[in-house]
Amino acid sequence: MKKILSVYVLLFIFLTSACPAQKDSSTTVNVANLQPIKTEEKQDNELQKQIEQIVIAAKGRVGVKAVLLESGETVSLKSNDRFPMQSVYKLPIAMAILRQVDEGKLKLAQKVRVEKSDFVRKGMRSPLRDENPNGAEFTIEELLKFAVSESDGTASDVLFKLAGGAEAMSKFFGELDITEIVAANSEKEIGQNWEMQYRSYSSPEAAVKLLRALHEKRGISEQSQKILLKIMLESVPGQNRLKGLLPAGTIVAHKTGTSGTQEGITAATNDIGIITLPNGKHLAIAVFVTDSPADEKTREETIAKIAKAVWDKWQR
Repeated sequence: MKKILSVYVLLFIFLTSACPAQKDSSTTVNVANLQPIKTEEKQDNELQKQIEQIVIAAKGRVGVKAVLLESGETVSLKSNDRFPMQSVYKLPIAMAILRQVDEGKLKLAQKVRVEKSDFVRKGMRSPLRDENPNGAEFTIEELLKFAVSESDGTASDVLFKLAGGAEAMSKFFGELDITEIVAANSEKEIGQNWEMQYRSYSSPEAAVKLLRALHEKRGISEQSQKILLKIMLESVPGQNRLKGLLPAGTIVAHKTGTSGTQEGITAATNDIGIITLPNGKHLAIAVFVTDSPADEKTREETIAKIAKAVWDKWQR
């Protein structure tokens, strides 16, 4: 009972610290004020060298960006390179949908019919498809939970279309002044062509800028931010990635991305998120492992070890 209580206390601390009270801001977005809070980034060279040793085991290409949002302390590795996002792109899709909810164009309780023709193929993750083989109606809020918490490809595709597709996503990124991130195709399209996944990419730098925007409530309202952070906290996949080596009960709001494996090469093993440190500060971190011949355990351990190294350095 004490353990359950402590988890809820930590969750409360995370949501209240990430979402400070703002007068009359729960359902409105100041579109004109979309610039990030200025913090001078200070590269940690010692930590970078430690990460360079960790990534050797993955054998593929690994990109890292981590920033302590309150102070600007940072570490990076190949942070401006492009990496296939896979399901990481469900996070910005969710943000774009919530932006339209804030603007009154959509409603969380609005029902959307999901048809069999919307389903991603077998072999791609979709609990929605598996539980509803003939299709069904879902609220937008339910679709958001499926897409982010369950990393459901079908739900993500329905939301991607509802958001306005690739063109609308490009506009959303532009308003946040985030370059080097592209959501170009649906999950169904990505699942039909191995090379297609490389068209929806992000740099670690851009991914962390997106996380900072979420933390600072830029582009979405405070109410929408709280909804999305809660869904990210409940994420099912990726328990052995960013969270893997952190102390039990650590608050990690994150979104994973995983590709299939072809000819022994896995194109994407990713995790990005906001971690609350014991000192109450917030760590935005993105780790992308691409084109790796290593097994899943090694790839996930690489992400976990990087997160733990950063945690150990900045937790005090």
